[in-house]
Amino acid sequence: MEVDISSRRSPLLALLVLALLALVVPHAHAAAEQPPIDPGKLAKGAKRMMFKFGPIHITPGQNTIEIKPNFERPKVPGYITRFKPDLIRADGTTPRVDILHLHHGVWLIDGKPTFAAGEEKSIVSSPPGFGLKYTPKQAWAMNYMVHNLITSPDTVYLTYEIDFIPMGRPEAKRITPVTTQWLDAEGGKAYPVFDAKREQANARGRMTYPDDVPDAYAGGPPRNEWTADRDLTIVQTVGHLHPGGLETFLTARRGNRTVRLFSSKAHYWEPAGAVSWDAAMTATPRTWKVAIRQGDVLAVHGTYDVSRASWYESMAIMPLAVTAKPAGGLDPFVASTDRPGVITHGHLPENDVHGGGPPTLPDMTKVLDGPVSDTRVTISSFVYGQGSMSLSGMPGRPPVVRKGTSVKFFNADARKSRNIFHTITACKSPCNKTTGIAYPLADGPVDFDSGELGFGPRNFTAAANVAEWDTPKDLPSGTYTYFCRVHPFMRGAFRVKD
Repeated sequence: MEVDISSRRSPLLALLVLALLALVVPHAHAAAEQPPIDPGKLAKGAKRMMFKFGPIHITPGQNTIEIKPNFERPKVPGYITRFKPDLIRADGTTPRVDILHLHHGVWLIDGKPTFAAGEEKSIVSSPPGFGLKYTPKQAWAMNYMVHNLITSPDTVYLTYEIDFIPMGRPEAKRITPVTTQWLDAEGGKAYPVFDAKREQANARGRMTYPDDVPDAYAGGPPRNEWTADRDLTIVQTVGHLHPGGLETFLTARRGNRTVRLFSSKAHYWEPAGAVSWDAAMTATPRTWKVAIRQGDVLAVHGTYDVSRASWYESMAIMPLAVTAKPAGGLDPFVASTDRPGVITHGHLPENDVHGGGPPTLPDMTKVLDGPVSDTRVTISSFVYGQGSMSLSGMPGRPPVVRKGTSVKFFNADARKSRNIFHTITACKSPCNKTTGIAYPLADGPVDFDSGELGFGPRNFTAAANVAEWDTPKDLPSGTYTYFCRVHPFMRGAFRVKD
């Protein structure tokens, strides 16, 4: 649709036309302003190659972190100029995100994190004339966490499609090599996550980590910073967030001045807003380059929308493609470099099951009381014991505790398999609609969350390394519904009475 609103027409008429357009096509601007950066065009001299890591045998309910050698890669030296990750089954199909979820995949090269993917599956494309130098002598390994949201086993592969310019091609002589400088809001931790809670919301209902969390690093040095050890040029970056995330942004500090270099924003297709994995991140434009001096302090920050729900085990990561060779670029302390980014891909069909449909479980606020004396709930075979919404009769009634006391939960599944973790996470009653990537949410009237009850390797696991958890003793009277963040089809309730 084209509309003439030139100066030859009435200014008032132009304003009315624009207002009408805003009503008729309220969502058209998102696609028009943010075309994908990755059209799939192959650069001259490059080959498109597909590799895969696996098979990864997924056990029921699995949510573990693993590191294993990765052997599939080019056989000759060259430059990697594009990296497209995915998660597929053996038959080539992509599993739905509400069934199997790629929490993260990090490609380690000579022990250093280099490429990465979360469920947003950003495609990384180097600007023209740049590429990651590769040799067959490099040691590749995979750090991966594939999360099984259901009780059935499965087998999957992590795939990575790359554009590769062999070193023998004449085009390779014109490539400037880049390396990856990893920036993480919880850098240095084996499982680098943080919580974004509603109680941390600012006036806009947002929380930026670590800026809005005074004790984010418990008095230690900031883990989100890196001091440049040489003059360099940053040529590309894209952020990684979890549901609820709005943006990661990169800053630089020189002396007592701090400037923003780039904001990688989450572009959501999710109908409910910023509450699911149905999103893509914006990456730096192809002409974006920033010159950094030795001694400049770079930092990554992550902003989450906490107005509707709390978000547990969140991330904010920005890998930077950098080169120490002369490559130009703007000095960010002289000219602004915080330009709008471009999304790396469109909507992914594996995100189509959003959930929140008509209720399939009972409204526990209308169910009769369960036992008063037994305040221990045993989780077994992916079912909360007393008070599970999936049970009928007396077992399906919410247990009752006196105000000022607790319900004790015990994860018996963790004793059966070290791969099965469960949470008890508050959700808004009745919390009984269909499961999907956007439902249920941690939006209960009072926040509580057990962490992932279960066991795993110390400092390298999502598990809390305990099997038991007690509900807060200061809960007001009422019926409280909850779900398992690891297996959202699991729902339950308990009741507090005076």
